[in-house]
Amino acid sequence: MAELTSLSPSRANDFIQCPLKFRFRSIDKLPEPPSQAAFRGTVVHSVLEKLFTAPAAERTAELAQTMLMPAWEELVEKDPDVLEIFGEESEKETFFTSARRLIDSYFVLEYPEHLEPEETEKFVRTKLDNGLELRGFIDRVDVAPGGERRLVDYKTGKQPKPQYGREAKFQMGFYALVVYRLSGELVHTLQLMYLGSRSVLKSHPTMAEVEQTQFEIDAIWKDIIASAESDRWRPKKSPLCNWCTFKPLCPAWGNTAPPTPEITKIVGA
Repeated sequence: MAELTSLSPSRANDFIQCPLKFRFRSIDKLPEPPSQAAFRGTVVHSVLEKLFTAPAAERTAELAQTMLMPAWEELVEKDPDVLEIFGEESEKETFFTSARRLIDSYFVLEYPEHLEPEETEKFVRTKLDNGLELRGFIDRVDVAPGGERRLVDYKTGKQPKPQYGREAKFQMGFYALVVYRLSGELVHTLQLMYLGSRSVLKSHPTMAEVEQTQFEIDAIWKDIIASAESDRWRPKKSPLCNWCTFKPLCPAWGNTAPPTPEITKIVGA
């Protein structure tokens, strides 16, 4: 049995990309095999989080590189099955080489010794008027001496072309909305750091944009409720299907989806 009471940026993006993918992840909660790219992202995020626990003057690229192996070991200890994604020892070597490169890329983009974040890996959540809980993790929250707040998100891939950057932009707008509802404060800067391309994308949200994000979330949630009430989770074919672990269950590709589990609660229905 499942409940539909909360929404994160990633799950909202799932529904926009493919309602059936949303169902498999959020309602069926089907297990997905880990990928090397996703695991690399988790390891690098862990290193950058731990980097800010060191005194400012010691936050060097050299220190960050020494944190890579402990971060790997800690995550493998939590989930030993993740090692199954590496077929050969050479794949591990390639993994560490690329992870080291991403860590070095961070230091090209920023001087962490000059920063003192308010918080890293900050969990945020708030409820909308209809009872829907918005939740998620912000990689880093900075506060300038004047009080201006900046939300930072690390991306281990390359910066996409503008027409493919909607998901990341929506994610940051989502967090700006949550922070506004929690504090009444309009975030000064949203910053996406693409380590794969060594580029930074900044924006300064307006009140109109925050309101537009809430309008978009409300519309997405209404569509989710409609899909749940009719039990129609329409699959959307796209080039991304080739990387989807649920393709063998997708009717759009001539396969059969399992019955939808019972949904015991839907907020706003």
